[in-house]
Amino acid sequence: MSGKEFFVNRYKNLGWTYKQAKLKQAIRINAMNSSRDTVASRLESLGIVLEKIPFLEDGYWICKSKFSVGATAEYLLGLYSIQEAAAQIPVTLFTELEDKTVLDACASPGGKTVQFANRMNNSGVIVALELKQRKMFALANQLERSRVTNTAVYNMDAKEATNLNIEFDCVLLDVPCSGNYVTDKGWFSKRTIEDVKRNARRQRQILTEAAKVTKDGGELVYATCSLEPEENELNIDWAIGALNVKVEEINCHGEKGLTNVFGKELDRSMEKCRRIWPDQTQGFFVCKLRKQA
Repeated sequence: MSGKEFFVNRYKNLGWTYKQAKLKQAIRINAMNSSRDTVASRLESLGIVLEKIPFLEDGYWICKSKFSVGATAEYLLGLYSIQEAAAQIPVTLFTELEDKTVLDACASPGGKTVQFANRMNNSGVIVALELKQRKMFALANQLERSRVTNTAVYNMDAKEATNLNIEFDCVLLDVPCSGNYVTDKGWFSKRTIEDVKRNARRQRQILTEAAKVTKDGGELVYATCSLEPEENELNIDWAIGALNVKVEEINCHGEKGLTNVFGKELDRSMEKCRRIWPDQTQGFFVCKLRKQA
């Protein structure tokens, strides 16, 4: 089962009416390297028109620029990162990060890893995992350019995280997913429900491994850029029963998570998750879990 009509009908059954959405480019200022006002002023002096993103502390929309925002001296100096707006949310959901031991389980291209380092002020330790060897250079380059000094990078599958023999205070699972039509013009023509189910199985494997390496009382943030409930609410509903975790309240952009998916009643705590339907951002889902003792 596939095609635009199939997926659009699914979204309608989930309570959302499909619409075209134009993704707005966004940046995140790396506040440990310079102040927000200083970076914004420098970019505006170059003719880049910025707009503060209301639901993010360090995020700005790029409203107008005559050149690539990845070609400025400020970017090369690590004063800001190019990072989609919704993707800036997950790292902000952790309660406390300074001096903590953190796992970024699916790290490339490194935007969230840099964001972690910012919020930790380069304290503690971040372990960043990336499965694909070809992405390792870009990840390491991003960290070096952004002056990150507290991170170790491993070419490792997140499903093998127990091999690290480390217990983590905080774990970010920005898991591989089916994506959504906003970031891929050909999405409807090539994505099938079988792809979605396959990705959901892999995500459960990663969730299972992540729970094993999280300290009792530790926090896990789970995120996807998928609109499909199999990869989102259904996975979290499963995790509650299988992994000794509970869903925590979060305060961020987005609507409440679904508690009924195609007639199936889910745990009421799914309301604490956040589902972001496409508009100025891509589609996104995020949820915070705490491991029980």
